[in-house]
Amino acid sequence: MSLLSHRTTFADLLTEYIRSDIIASMNVVRLLRSQSGVTQQTLAERAGTSQPTIALYESGGKSPTVATVQRLAAALGLELVVTYTPRMTREDRRSLAYHRVVAEKLRRDPVVGLKRAKETLEKMHREHPGTEALCKRWRMWLALPTEELLARLLDPGVPAREMRQVTPFAGVLTPKERAQILRQFRKESAA
Repeated sequence: MSLLSHRTTFADLLTEYIRSDIIASMNVVRLLRSQSGVTQQTLAERAGTSQPTIALYESGGKSPTVATVQRLAAALGLELVVTYTPRMTREDRRSLAYHRVVAEKLRRDPVVGLKRAKETLEKMHREHPGTEALCKRWRMWLALPTEELLARLLDPGVPAREMRQVTPFAGVLTPKERAQILRQFRKESAA
């Protein structure tokens, strides 16, 4: 017997430490398809639903319940796992706010953003040779399909928080964008 209600959504599970707009950025249904390499139609057929419903989940027009995501994952031979992590610090939340904008830029133009991140990563490695393990992990992340990379960038878990603190995406945002994000973050934090 599950402790989760069939009406519980991912936003319900994660609202303690992140806002629901991050969940939309994560797009778990698109991530499921990306990891499995299937079309919306194929996922719909395997899960016993319609392609327009899958499209609504992916566009954010409809929010899937946990039970729905479990069913979609099972249809692809995957399993949903929910984990609990320590609350995010102010620094973690600020870093995530920056990376949400980075993720949107990557979604619009992954080639330019990834090229810049790879160049920055190599510069970081040259200037700090003791960071080989970290740089190797970032190289692996940067080689992922875009949706998987975005899911990791926006992951609220501890390992992703640590990776965001030494991000190669720092040069992707303009000073004006960074200032705007910081103003918005301060405004939301004060509320």
